Parts: sequence; structure tokens; C-alpha cells
Amino acid sequence: MLELQHISYHVSGPEGQTDILKDVSLTVPDHKLVVFTGPNGGGKTTLAKVIMGLVQPTEGRILFNGQDITGLSVTERARLGISYGFQQPPRFKGLTVHDLLLLAAGEQKLSKDRCCQFLTKVGLCANDYLDREVDVSLSGGEVKRIEIATILARNSQLMIFDEPEAGIDLWSFARLTETFEQIHRQHSATMIIISHQERIIQLADEVIVVAGGAPVHRGSVEEIMPLILGNTAGSCPMLGKEENR
Repeated sequence: MLELQHISYHVSGPEGQTDILKDVSLTVPDHKLVVFTGPNGGGKTTLAKVIMGLVQPTEGRILFNGQDITGLSVTERARLGISYGFQQPPRFKGLTVHDLLLLAAGEQKLSKDRCCQFLTKVGLCANDYLDREVDVSLSGGEVKRIEIATILARNSQLMIFDEPEAGIDLWSFARLTETFEQIHRQHSATMIIISHQERIIQLADEVIVVAGGAPVHRGSVEEIMPLILGNTAGSCPMLGKEENR
């Protein structure tokens, strides 16, 4: 289980202190699929990076399976079974897709069939990609799918995905949502997904709306979706006019 206790994160600038996260306390039970959603700039990605150790909180504690991991590095958290998929994944000139899958799986050898399984789940063909370098020759969407495949190969206990739909075509997005459903159905991992996509939100056991640096709503899809749709319509005068006709 993941537990955040009174997490805050502040940054200082010329105009003073800015509160990015404000006293966030929440738990994510094992084998659940939780979606963080909400307006841009609300703190969703920062919260996910705090869990992974990419950002050190100003205040508060993080517990994972009962262990205080607040002071642990990214590498140490990865060894405990936490993985993170970036919104804009890094590129690795000189490393092939096969190399990355090997590193992620922690195996000296990984059969082509196994590689194919991971890549197929994100809509890529192993024959076309295994020997390609993860460099500028790949599109942003291709790099994103390859990164997600490495997370699947790692078989982590806690998988964090930051807007996995970004830059991915509709066909690959469909395969990706099927993969999330399969992982969830098999109870093989806990997943935290940052997303604005209704199709991903619909998969969630619980939806947490993050705005202004803190969770403002939390509940089931049935409870939260009307709030999201209501806020979306309310922010657009034209949508409001349509509803009143």
C-alpha cells in the first residue's frame, strides 16, 4: 500500500514562496487502479514525481508497504518495485529498444517472443523496433510506447503513468487501454495514471481530482464523472448556451 502523509512542496522565487502541493494525505491500496485528473497546473505531475522520488517534498512522509521511503533515491525506490512513465520520455542514443527491455526486465537474455509480447501490448511490432536506437529517429509517440513497454517488462508493484495517451494514435491507445485493463484484471500491480481521457478514467477503481495543489474530490467513476463534466461545461459559455436551449 502507498500512503502519503501531509505532503507539501514549496518553491521560492523572486516574488516569494509558491505552494505547489498543499498538505496532501491519501492512501492507494494494493492492486487498485487510481486515476489522478484535474486542470493543468493543479499539481498532478508533481505529486506523481514526489511518489517516485524525482521531487523531494518540503514536508511530509511517504510510506510504501509500511516502509518510509521519503529519503530514498529514485534508484532505491525502483528496486522496491516502483516505476514511472514520463509525459515526455527521455531518449537514449546508442541504446536499442532490446537493450532497454533487457535492462528493465533485469535479465541477461530476453527472448524475442517475450519482447514481442511487451511491444505488442503498446501497439508496436518487435521486428520493426527491437534493433532500433531510442534516439531522434523515433517519434514522440513511439518513444512513449517503448517506455511503457519497459515498465511492463519490469513487472513493478506500483506503476505510475503520466498522461500515457499523449502523442499516441487511436489504434495504439486502444491497445494501451486494453493492457491497463488486463493488468488490473490480473491484480498484478497497483497503477496510478494521470489522465484527462474519459476512456482511461472509466477504468479506475477510484478517481482523484487534483487542483490547486491538493485533492479536491475523490470517489468512484460514477461519483466523479458528473463533477468533471459539469466543470467542463461550466467553463465554456458556448457549452452553457447549448445546454440551455
